[in-house]
Amino acid sequence: MTVPSFPIPKRRKGFLANERGAAALEIALWAGVLVVPVLNVVDLGFYTFQKMQVEEAAQVGAQAAWDACSALAGQPKGTACGATMTNAISTAIQSTSLGANVTLVTGSPTEGAYCPDATEVLQPVGTYGQSCAAAGYPAGTAGDYIQVAVSYSYSPVFSGVSIVSLLPTPIVRTAWMRLG
Repeated sequence: MTVPSFPIPKRRKGFLANERGAAALEIALWAGVLVVPVLNVVDLGFYTFQKMQVEEAAQVGAQAAWDACSALAGQPKGTACGATMTNAISTAIQSTSLGANVTLVTGSPTEGAYCPDATEVLQPVGTYGQSCAAAGYPAGTAGDYIQVAVSYSYSPVFSGVSIVSLLPTPIVRTAWMRLG
């Protein structure tokens, strides 16, 4: 028994042999594959930029603390400045590009007496003006330092496809400033 053959009409032969539009189809397929990494890079760039802006806000807040209390001499300044300093810090951090979206972390600012150790890392000591050598650190006297911590909640630009949603949020950054 012979199998009947069905001839392919000339029209279909021409369609199967035609390669016009193949490049457009390939570009469409590759664009679909490449768009996800590109969106991730863009979102990671925005996250990094916001992280730098939060760092700047913390530094601006620490500078505001110093400005608010700079007239005091020979005493812990945060203790004497109190609410004036906290208000100045809040106003300063919200004057950055992040605006009202950046907030002062609960419990911040904190103030204390610190001496730098041999590797220049600040170590807490008893009281402001105390000898660092007496506390076991290189010579000098303990400085009055203030620590300002700020927070910003970042939401990914492309939340459905971005790996940035796996990064820590809110973004919290801390800045230190020697007051005296």
